[in-house]
Amino acid sequence: PVGVFGELYLGGVQLARGYFRRPDLTKERFVASPFAALFAGGIGGPEASARIYKTGDLVRWLPDGSIEFFGRIDTQVKIRGFRVEMGGIEAVLIKRDDVKEVCVICREDAPGDKRLVAYVVPPVGVAPPSKETLKAYMKETLPDYMVPSAFMALEKMPLTPNHKIDRRALPAPESGVLEDDYVAPPS
Repeated sequence: PVGVFGELYLGGVQLARGYFRRPDLTKERFVASPFAALFAGGIGGPEASARIYKTGDLVRWLPDGSIEFFGRIDTQVKIRGFRVEMGGIEAVLIKRDDVKEVCVICREDAPGDKRLVAYVVPPVGVAPPSKETLKAYMKETLPDYMVPSAFMALEKMPLTPNHKIDRRALPAPESGVLEDDYVAPPS
């Protein structure tokens, strides 16, 4: 209904048939359309509306017919043109013995300057790993655009009343903590 938040799905004759050579992703994102019977015999025929694409975008339909975008349902973001899933970065960090909990977020403290920040909690009695150690470790397995610009050690993660990580309560990195080897093109 108008004004209600939900995930955006796309369909129609212009829709791709799936991800190239990725049947696993195709099955996950290109799902059977619950509206296919309504459009059978319409423009493009039944095949055109048999599948719809789950975008992962959180939107709402406005009274004027336009769609307002609010963010992602998952934790995927776009950094320098690359799609980045925070869970993939967190999965690499949590493998370390000196990391008990981890949370990676995308911060945009300056407009248009998106950066990944990793928050780590070491096990009780263990010193937190240095940012240099973590950065070197991440570069061994991840491409540069997935390596966080900053690493912050916390005593504990801030939690919501439902005991989930309160991402909005994570502190901003101190000035001078953000580092990035990436140099933007001059034009």
